[in-house]
Amino acid sequence: MQTATHSLMRKLIFLAVFPAFLFSCSNLKQTAENKATPRLKLISSIEIPFDKTFEGTKVGGLSGIDYDAKKDLYYLICDDRSVFDDSRFYTAKINLPQGKIKSIDFQNVTYLKDEAGKNYGNWNTTPTTACDPEDMRYNPKTNSLVWSSEGARVINADKEILQNPSLNFIDLKGNFLGKAKLPKNLEIQKEEKGPRNNGTLEGISFDFKYKTIYTNIEEPLFEDGDQANTSKGGLIRLYQFNTKTKKNTAQFGYQLEPIALEPNPKGAFAVNGVSAIQYFGKNQLLVVERSYSTGTQACTVKVFLCDLKKATNVKNYASLKNENFELASKKLILNMDDLGIFIDNIEGLTFGPNLANGNPSIIFVSDNNFSDKQKTQILVFELMKY
Repeated sequence: MQTATHSLMRKLIFLAVFPAFLFSCSNLKQTAENKATPRLKLISSIEIPFDKTFEGTKVGGLSGIDYDAKKDLYYLICDDRSVFDDSRFYTAKINLPQGKIKSIDFQNVTYLKDEAGKNYGNWNTTPTTACDPEDMRYNPKTNSLVWSSEGARVINADKEILQNPSLNFIDLKGNFLGKAKLPKNLEIQKEEKGPRNNGTLEGISFDFKYKTIYTNIEEPLFEDGDQANTSKGGLIRLYQFNTKTKKNTAQFGYQLEPIALEPNPKGAFAVNGVSAIQYFGKNQLLVVERSYSTGTQACTVKVFLCDLKKATNVKNYASLKNENFELASKKLILNMDDLGIFIDNIEGLTFGPNLANGNPSIIFVSDNNFSDKQKTQILVFELMKY
């Protein structure tokens, strides 16, 4: 997300066990597995000041986070399209005595390099050489990183920019190592087919053995149907890649929730999409849906436990319309509206260190879009599995 309004619009716990809900889209089924539901308890939070700088760069736009447990180090990707500073990621230490955030201490800033070994260009002046960073994950098996770029689909009277999204592999110094081979339905096209602008590759997560990469599009492909509205959710795809071959091995349908609130004024922009994912266990992902409506500063952020076990592999489906197949199941485990605090544009999450009681922590980060009207929040939750 790139600006305080347009990009927010586009990219935009109660401790209880929620029952399974029945979701439908046409003749599709999306029912939750009959399993116990994990719970999340907010235990700490911190806000990074809007005017925070580090090594001459403006800290903001944090749209992805990952944790290296061995080094007790966090990777945070910034979605700056080289407008404020060159496209980059940060490493940081988050001090969590007794699970409470004491501070976040930035350690280093690293600039992303393209295939030619150069920094990415400025979106405002040379858009075809720019990137749109969204998420980043660390692979301890290879001591390297993978990050996603959304690309761009801008077609108007002044310009035409068709830039494909990408999954990029880099070393810890930001040097380009390779790209995943994306399926054809992720290619940006001039006609209304394939991904929507600002609605493509958003979240990334490795499985626990680092053999598989999961990623998602934020909003539906044109051919898969309409975007979410306040009465009905859209239908997106979750993508599975082989880490070694970098090839797409499966795709799964996932039903979004409707947009949480009516926009004000009525008819103004509103959106709901998947802003982040986190591998949870065999065939399971935590999925973050982030809803924003004009006229409301806060976002409605919901976290679901998604199960792919019974979902149909729709990799070879040209369209998901009027098809008979099984969607990924989902269970609501957290609605951040229930926390009673302001929640901004949550775009990243990761498992953190285990807490003193042995339970895992899960850490969320919000993207402030480099706007003084928004907040960069770090939220720490305790995960209680059952």
